Amino acid sequence: MSKPIYELVDELPKGGLTVAALNSLDFVVPGQWNNLVGFVNTIRVVTGETDEALIQQIGERAVTLFNDKSQGYQRALWLYETVDSASGFLGAAALMNRIGQDTFLGFLKNLTPKPERAQSIDLCVKLVTELVAFCQINGIPGDSIGDFLAALKDYGGESLMRMTALVSFDGLIPLGAGFTDQALSVLKGMSPSDLEQNQTFKGVKDLIPGENAAGQLGFITQSFESTKGWMDSFVSSKQLTQAKVVDNLSNFVQFSKDKLDYVGAFLDVSVKYYRHTGIQTLARRLIERAVAEI
Repeated sequence: MSKPIYELVDELPKGGLTVAALNSLDFVVPGQWNNLVGFVNTIRVVTGETDEALIQQIGERAVTLFNDKSQGYQRALWLYETVDSASGFLGAAALMNRIGQDTFLGFLKNLTPKPERAQSIDLCVKLVTELVAFCQINGIPGDSIGDFLAALKDYGGESLMRMTALVSFDGLIPLGAGFTDQALSVLKGMSPSDLEQNQTFKGVKDLIPGENAAGQLGFITQSFESTKGWMDSFVSSKQLTQAKVVDNLSNFVQFSKDKLDYVGAFLDVSVKYYRHTGIQTLARRLIERAVAEI
């Protein structure tokens, strides 16, 4: 088991690359995300409660819920944490290749799929991770695509910021404007064994619905296809472009704009937005449920 939930929330960074990168996306969803840190502080903000005894009680109930293995909270946390670290591995490899230090990565060039292709698979796996984590948190079967789509329309706060980061950092920056079409065509042209070689998929596959890699590929494809409309209309309604995202990001994080493949790899390695906002989402859901049950 990982750390207790209150420790995870207390230890969330107040600054650093992940927070800077997420702040750069405020222009897309203004005021939706403020970096809520600290467990007691989160209880106060979420509930508006000032009574210390009640805050303590809510906190204890939330911790109990999180620790209950029959609930999906720990599995959701595992998904949020694992998908970031698994995709970061690919980024580190891509960055090393790009820098040309190919002493130990030279042989990897023959093994690693082309960055665009790997990035397309990454995007799809990350999207499905969000769907499955949502189902775990809400105690519904992990393949409830319809429930997820219905909830997505009402996403706000750190959950909406996570989807914004997914669209921006895993879609627009590395793949450009037609990223959903590109990712879908990659998925449809893939075999189950291609999927099994993807680092990000390997990280989270234990919790992705499907009897085997073929079933999981089918589920990922269906999930991505179902959510594509939401992503496309999000991009067009916010008038989002690769250039706008990169420009805003460059106000918060220093990098050279002429090497976008670098930027994508750099984001993969340095920006743990899934874990960061995922812990915030978990804390909020646990606190809301604790209040309802007290």
